Amino acid sequence: MALTPRQKEVLDFLVEYTERNGFSPSFEEIANGLKLASLATVHKHITALEQKGYLKRRYNESRSIEVSPEYRSAERDRVQAQRVGHLEVPLLGRIAAGAPVESVPSPEALSFADFTGSAETFALQVKGESMIEDHICSGDYVLVERTNEVRDGEIVVALVDGLETTLKRFYREQDGTIRLQPANSAMAPILVSPEKVDLQGRVLAVLRRYRQQHYSQRA
Repeated sequence: MALTPRQKEVLDFLVEYTERNGFSPSFEEIANGLKLASLATVHKHITALEQKGYLKRRYNESRSIEVSPEYRSAERDRVQAQRVGHLEVPLLGRIAAGAPVESVPSPEALSFADFTGSAETFALQVKGESMIEDHICSGDYVLVERTNEVRDGEIVVALVDGLETTLKRFYREQDGTIRLQPANSAMAPILVSPEKVDLQGRVLAVLRRYRQQHYSQRA
């Protein structure tokens, strides 16, 4: 059932207080924490939330308010989606910009607040020099939109032969061959049949970190 703004404030206060202290707040602490006019107002909100199924009370026991597991779970999912979509994206590993190498998952995250609004984005760190003429250097981070539909000329993350990932420009040749083109005139393209290429996504942006912890971003 729908919550009023004030009812959501009460629920969120209960969750935060309980997680911080290990027990639920008293009516007085709820009133003080939310600047409610009286204990009767607190009782009204608690009763309404109980009737809507968002919490339950054990009567004749102090500090016995329990927020429903469903609400807690939904809030965690919402906060996580917001964090991923607007503040940071997972750093899933390192991507070859020379000869293909295996991509290894990594439990890190990078902030790309200006670029990402979707959970379908992730970051990879570049290793190698094959994209230097596109100003993508070893050690840079690329922000990638997860997709398997790309246009010729786009910079993509491609899984080759099911084992190795690489960062290259994508082209379809007239004979059906896929050309993964490096941006380094000293390196040859990778030519493979379509069934051996699994597109993981297209590059949205590049971020470079300097020793002084300054950042340069470009689309």
